[in-house]
Amino acid sequence: MTATLSRQRGGAHSLYSIERLSDRSTIRDILRTDAPYTAYALAQLDPALFRLAEWYLATGNQAHALIVHSRGGLGRALFALGDPGAVEALLGLHPGPRFSFGSFRPEHRRAVERYFMFTRPQTMLRMSVSAEGFKPVEREAVRLTGRDIAAVNRLYATEGGSSTYQPRHIEEGVYFGVYVDNLLISIAGTHVVSAVEGVAVVGNVYTHPLYRGQRLATIATSATTAHLLERCPLVVLTVEKENEPAVRIYQRLGYETQCTLHETPLIRKEPVGAVSFVRRVFAGWRGRAEKKEVVLE
Repeated sequence: MTATLSRQRGGAHSLYSIERLSDRSTIRDILRTDAPYTAYALAQLDPALFRLAEWYLATGNQAHALIVHSRGGLGRALFALGDPGAVEALLGLHPGPRFSFGSFRPEHRRAVERYFMFTRPQTMLRMSVSAEGFKPVEREAVRLTGRDIAAVNRLYATEGGSSTYQPRHIEEGVYFGVYVDNLLISIAGTHVVSAVEGVAVVGNVYTHPLYRGQRLATIATSATTAHLLERCPLVVLTVEKENEPAVRIYQRLGYETQCTLHETPLIRKEPVGAVSFVRRVFAGWRGRAEKKEVVLE
């Protein structure tokens, strides 16, 4: 169903036609315009993940935006691309679940804040690496499998947090670790991988506090990156802008900064989603003659 949304700002109206997309080629063409930034969303086009995502497009007068609500990878996520006003229009009708993990550009922040609370407002760097620019380190790491899940959860929970990784998370992704005396003390893995789309997002890099400063995270990340580049031309990761030691590690491996963004857990301000539901009902009623959803604001 298509929705036509009219927004008024400073006396000027903005009209957006909102529709849910289901054609992978159409979505891919939109995402490929900024592949390093959209890498996570591109991976959701994988046939194994696509059925777990909802894609919405807003188009207007020289403005458009795309959002995706996905359940692939390690949990629920919200991704935004395009004009901030169009992003806000989309979220007004389709804010998604109450709890999710958001990825969006700094210019989208005000639009997202209208509907969500942030729990980590830091600015992040999106970095990417190519096979030609990759600079691997020599020391080896071990490819982890589901059989290593107890060691993985024990390592991630070292500093008092909880870790609930399941064997399928390790098997479906790519994880490498460094062992010392049969103890897993450093790890690097992925948020999502799609060989079909040729894209992977590296993440979950962690080293035991007692073993930091020995470049073990570099070894684990290097092994993970090397494996991914064999089947994915586009390999990216995200790191806090202020985390200069981590940035230097990735730069030594050949990663280059592509853009800034926000990545943060999100909590929807309107808990039960009644407001967005009512908006959709009224939109359908207003546009019933044209078989569209029409929203006037």
